[in-house]
Amino acid sequence: MTLALSSAEAVAFLPVAAAVGGWVMVSDLREMRIPNRAVLALLAAFIAIGVFLLPPETLAWRLGQGLAVLAIGFLFNMAGLLGAGDAKFAAAMAPFVAPADALLVLMVFAGLTAISLVLHRLALVVPGLKAQLAKWASWQRLREFPMGVPLALTLIVYLALGLGNGPA
Repeated sequence: MTLALSSAEAVAFLPVAAAVGGWVMVSDLREMRIPNRAVLALLAAFIAIGVFLLPPETLAWRLGQGLAVLAIGFLFNMAGLLGAGDAKFAAAMAPFVAPADALLVLMVFAGLTAISLVLHRLALVVPGLKAQLAKWASWQRLREFPMGVPLALTLIVYLALGLGNGPA
């Protein structure tokens, strides 16, 4: 599979995405909340790395892409379809995605959302696990789902797929 994302982007962005993504997943599972600091850290990392890695016009377009996702996310939030933290995190993720790869990323997100939901619910029946994690908000508020998990996994998987890609 050939992505528009270059291997240089994948190598540079993946460690930060994995670290911030792990933070987001644990926070969303524990508290059903994505910290603004995590969102800002991801965006700051994109800018700090991207300024050296991407042409200025690409950097600008990708940041604009993030603003578009933020606007769409807030509309979804106003409709009650998405949490505000999820909308902000998706917007911070958006600049990492090469525009030509957007459909692939949406498909990866859809698959990982389904898998995450099933695994989250199955974890409730694992002996001992439920007792250890009983205080985590995501297991107390089962009508909601911590979307930070599939969002973060999507970014990590996308960047990992780009590791073997040639230069864009």
